[in-house]
Amino acid sequence: MKEKIAIIGGGLSGSLLAICLAKKGFQVEVYERRGDIRKGKADAGRSINLALSTRGIDALNKVGLAEKVLDDAIPMDGRLMHDKKGEIKYQPYGKNGQYINSVSRSGLNIKLLELADGYENVQLFFNYRCVEADLNNNQCVLLNAMGEKVTVKADIMFGSDGAFSAIRSEMQKLNRFNYSQNYENYGYKELEIVPGDKGLFQIEKNALHIWPRGEFMMIALPNPNGSFTCTLFLAYEGTYSFENLKTEKQVVDFFNEHFADSVPMMPNLVEDFFANPTGSLTTIRCNPWVYKNFALIGDAAHAIIPFYGQGMNCSFEDVKELDEIIDQHYPNWPKVFDEYQKARIINANAIADLACKNFVEMRDLVGREDFMHFKKIEHDLSELYPEIFKSQYSLVSFSTQPYSHALAQGYKNEALINHIIEHKLEGHITNAGVMLPIINDFMGI
Repeated sequence: MKEKIAIIGGGLSGSLLAICLAKKGFQVEVYERRGDIRKGKADAGRSINLALSTRGIDALNKVGLAEKVLDDAIPMDGRLMHDKKGEIKYQPYGKNGQYINSVSRSGLNIKLLELADGYENVQLFFNYRCVEADLNNNQCVLLNAMGEKVTVKADIMFGSDGAFSAIRSEMQKLNRFNYSQNYENYGYKELEIVPGDKGLFQIEKNALHIWPRGEFMMIALPNPNGSFTCTLFLAYEGTYSFENLKTEKQVVDFFNEHFADSVPMMPNLVEDFFANPTGSLTTIRCNPWVYKNFALIGDAAHAIIPFYGQGMNCSFEDVKELDEIIDQHYPNWPKVFDEYQKARIINANAIADLACKNFVEMRDLVGREDFMHFKKIEHDLSELYPEIFKSQYSLVSFSTQPYSHALAQGYKNEALINHIIEHKLEGHITNAGVMLPIINDFMGI
């Protein structure tokens, strides 16, 4: 019989990992801090939609779940920017036919748990919170719903217990463990645009909507019932901040001034604003991810801010690559863990950098004419020279190329496009004789 593996954390990455390990014949136990989401509603303010793209789909395909998840997803083929006057500008994400998918966090988690629960060699435990981890003896102490301490021992243990991981906290006590945690001066608040008459969408269904306002912004992702899950990203302190939205009048006045076109579609605005918690935005990096028979995965290893829509996709890619590395090197677990962190840490750091960069883009740049001009040139180059020019967004969202490659390629792309703008070469983009040597030079071909 193969080893017993315990997974601390039954969220998205933990439940997907359980399925992959179960398929290989391991005895798997999953311990989740929250209650069984299949039997209750998602936590208020935590049901923010997720953007499922190629990497996540690729991982779900490994367990035969991609098609079922996509059946409930809504394709989004671009951004729609709303200015203060209510005028809208569209920006495609990639080529025709390329899109990301709006999916429900809780709905996806339920599908993963249901699939995991169908394996005889998987046991799911809910309302179990990890309070201690003994890294040298392969065991954890957890508190159950009755407040009783339960000791769990396994041959291999994974910490998939989120950004504030108890497993990682224990690893931080190790010698030469590198760790950083950076909070943005921004929080987020979940709100809702309700369905229109007969359950119809009140704004364009197949797009991610953005209200960029320089120092703050709101986004909206579609739901199958005709509603949109909105998220307001706003500083904690300052002129435009949560500290200045303490009364109903302040909230209503703020939205009427900055998001006037959305207000008629948000009848529950005030109620949602004060009922839903203000979430924090943090980037967490650490190294190493493994110690003896323990390993971190998902947000426990690399929490990132949500501005590239890649948090879930990156975590799912962790699981997929770990699964493939186990195929190559099992039963040599030290080799498995070593190859796993070599493959993933560099790419987790790269997508963290990209997410921070994209926050500035979405908040400050997307509505500006010069940025729209930049993106048009990028789009034209992608369409006309697809073999040698790929946008950074396409590499991140529509490929499985390493995030580190996408980060490096983005710098080359920016230099090329800035050169085209500076030398007024836009009119020559369709002329391959002129453009190919220039593109090849900047791409290092």
